[in-house]
Amino acid sequence: MTHAVAQFAAVLATVLFIFSLYWMNDPKTARHAVVAGVTAMLVAVLATWIQPEIVHHGWVVLAIVAGFIVGVPLSRVPLTAVPQRTALSHAFGGLAAGLVGVAEYYLWLGERSAQLTPFRMSALVAEVILGFLTFTGSLMAAGKLQEVKWIPQRPVTYPGQNVVNIGVLAIAVALGVLIVVHPTAAWSGHAFRAIAGLALLFGVLLIIPIGGADMPTVISILNSYAGLSAVAMGFVLDSKLLVTAGALDGSSGLILSIIMCRAMNRSFSNVLFGAFGTVRKTAAIGEQKEWKQETVEGAAQLLEQASRVVVIPGYGMAVAQAQHKVRELYDQLTKRGVTVQFAIHPVAGRMPGHMNVLLAEANIPYTALVEMDDINPEMPQCDVALVIGANDVVNPAARYAKDTPIYGMPIIDADKAKTVLAIKRSKNPGFAGIDNELYVQDNTWMLFGDAKTVVGDLVKQLAGGGLH
Repeated sequence: MTHAVAQFAAVLATVLFIFSLYWMNDPKTARHAVVAGVTAMLVAVLATWIQPEIVHHGWVVLAIVAGFIVGVPLSRVPLTAVPQRTALSHAFGGLAAGLVGVAEYYLWLGERSAQLTPFRMSALVAEVILGFLTFTGSLMAAGKLQEVKWIPQRPVTYPGQNVVNIGVLAIAVALGVLIVVHPTAAWSGHAFRAIAGLALLFGVLLIIPIGGADMPTVISILNSYAGLSAVAMGFVLDSKLLVTAGALDGSSGLILSIIMCRAMNRSFSNVLFGAFGTVRKTAAIGEQKEWKQETVEGAAQLLEQASRVVVIPGYGMAVAQAQHKVRELYDQLTKRGVTVQFAIHPVAGRMPGHMNVLLAEANIPYTALVEMDDINPEMPQCDVALVIGANDVVNPAARYAKDTPIYGMPIIDADKAKTVLAIKRSKNPGFAGIDNELYVQDNTWMLFGDAKTVVGDLVKQLAGGGLH
């Protein structure tokens, strides 16, 4: 009876996981997706708990309590911290897979060595490598996103770096092959610990040469790794639910990574080994021009007189937590009859859909959000393009400057608008480490300062309340 209930619960959880992913396709059903995903996980935990093999229920209760202690505070992070929060989730998933793999190996090695078949050993090795590299790689990614002082934000590169990285992984895989062939040899336990250590090291080495501009793709790749480690764990534990859930997680992460790479016109290898974000000086292209600065009063007048405004949000908006002020600006303009749209670049921010999440939090209508490919043909008809904290994703150099790391990356055609207003904290370059030619165009005017403050001043000016 218990086995039949567990099997039914596994099927139910699988169906709910599938619907959760499906409903995520549309903002209107996104809340249903969250409820379905949470319910599926709850069903999966209960289905596992009722298994007769579970004899130490106290440990299960302790694990659930520990999960709540850690999970509740993490659920209350601001939306600007969601990227690093997501990276931490991947880290926890990878650590769980790695620890389970280590525990199962030593359990079987000591008591049931006959169960160490080549297939199970292959799954164990894959689980440990993928799990532990996901753990340390995700921690490094979270640290970069959180701007932890002792973790460099820019890519860290050195001669022969790719050879070292590939070498570390190759040694771990080679040791894994040896253990698969000789799972109970006297040296196998030492080799297994070496595999775990190399995987932990590889996770760090994999992330340090990657800059912040690649974090959306890196997070989705780590999501894929976490899913694959869960698949391997499912084979080890003979859990069809884990295999299915992991496959859904891994495939969705892979598909998202492909979308992100296409959005940047780059390959996986270029993202992982290209060190996008290295600071470097680039040759001046054409005549060097000065940045022209506009006052808040002048900018407000331009916006008020426009018939169509396109707002292009970026990481600067997220850092300043300016999304609610942006909503107030949207309200001020639309009540004056101005058409306001938001141009969303697929890799703006630090995680897939980062801008969509922030704007949704501010209750900006979904219908006002337009994807890059749809908005670009209409940019020449835009009266004012308001760039809020975006940099590399609006840099015209991506079209023709072959010596820059962003060459070939599709951008939002902000430069084709009749007038450009760019809000920026400083004259520092973006994560790609190059100057933005948009800022020195004849039709571009700069508004320097914190995005939340500048947009708030624009709102006050439009409302007739004056400035501070």
